[in-house]
Amino acid sequence: MLRSAFDHVQDWVFDLDNTLYTPEANLFAQIEHKMSGFIMGALNVTAREAAHLRDSYWKNHGTTLAGLMEEHGLDPDPFLEMVHDIDLSGLAPAPELKAAIQALPGRKIVYTNGSRAHAERVLEARGLAGVMDAYFGVEDADYHPKPAGIAFEKVFTRAELRTSAAAMFEDDPRNLAVPHRLGMKTVLVGPHEDADHIHHSTQDLTDFLSRVV
Repeated sequence: MLRSAFDHVQDWVFDLDNTLYTPEANLFAQIEHKMSGFIMGALNVTAREAAHLRDSYWKNHGTTLAGLMEEHGLDPDPFLEMVHDIDLSGLAPAPELKAAIQALPGRKIVYTNGSRAHAERVLEARGLAGVMDAYFGVEDADYHPKPAGIAFEKVFTRAELRTSAAAMFEDDPRNLAVPHRLGMKTVLVGPHEDADHIHHSTQDLTDFLSRVV
């Protein structure tokens, strides 16, 4: 039954952080620490104020970066370079996940709210670089973040994605609403959440993909 639900899919779009590796790797703790440090320096605020702004911008603007750009006009590139300069030694190669992705028919695409360079580093550490056909970062959406519709529009146009024959895998439920509206199959990678815009959910991406093909 699961296999038949994806029979039509030819473009497989994967988020990166906490999707192509598990939250236990705890990379985002490093990223959040770097974000707070950047905010402290750029806005001359305390660590507590920086943490508050980091979280509130994520909630209200989609990403912390989007909030900094919209509220303060900050240049995104130094921010992205700093916050993604993290230790990836906690990531291990994932040969079973690699095999499951390789077995999927059609194109395999990574689309992250992080930078394209960050995606390349993470996928290299996971042993997944060779199985992906294209990487898209927030810069490819002209720095508009998921879940904004314009972000998906820009990236999917550049990818020449036919949404009626595509699936989206994400750990953030917010980022599946637009793909669902565009006719994509949507899969939440994380704890189950009841929502009309989520078709499937899994906490084991490798197992899920192995049952799709």
